[in-house]
Amino acid sequence: MNLPLSWLSSAFGLIPRLIYRFQQSPLQRVFLSLGLAFVLFIGLGISPAAASLTDDHYDGNIFPLYAGNGSLVPPKVTLTESFRRKRPSLLVFYIDDSSDCKSYVSVVSRLDGAYGWAADFIPVSVDTILPKASYEPTEPGYYYEGYAPHTVLLDQEGKVRLAATGNLPYEQVDDVFREVFDLLPRTESVELRRRQLNEVSTELVPEPK
Repeated sequence: MNLPLSWLSSAFGLIPRLIYRFQQSPLQRVFLSLGLAFVLFIGLGISPAAASLTDDHYDGNIFPLYAGNGSLVPPKVTLTESFRRKRPSLLVFYIDDSSDCKSYVSVVSRLDGAYGWAADFIPVSVDTILPKASYEPTEPGYYYEGYAPHTVLLDQEGKVRLAATGNLPYEQVDDVFREVFDLLPRTESVELRRRQLNEVSTELVPEPK
């Protein structure tokens, strides 16, 4: 909401007069001044640093905020542990103040719901990757290509089966998971379509007959 500077100056100029009229204690004046300023900002919808799904502002970890799945962060296992257990691993490199990453976490959460019982999901904040001359295959930095979101799917033997940058559709990652687990391909499964759940998430449901 953009308001003329002169209007805002006039509005805030009323605060001292109201305080003086209704409160005589200096301490009461301080608290009332802060309270009135806060109410005025809230009432006018002034929020210079507000963050949302469609901007690149930071407002906290994006997995609980935009996917409703705080169980993904921090990851339950390391990549080394995942290799030891011979389980597929899905590395998702993300940045908390990226609109692309914010919208992508709902896809990651849906994949976790479908495959989290048999695969290890390892979200990696790019800010936690320490710069080094080289990395071992057991370190997430070995697979990071400098972009976010960036998705890497490793199979049970540690072989890279998918490495792609950007906000991937659910079906693209799902198809690779089907290959890793030797499941029926999408063309031989029930045909699905997208259904919008809210402004962030969609789900796949059978096509109506």
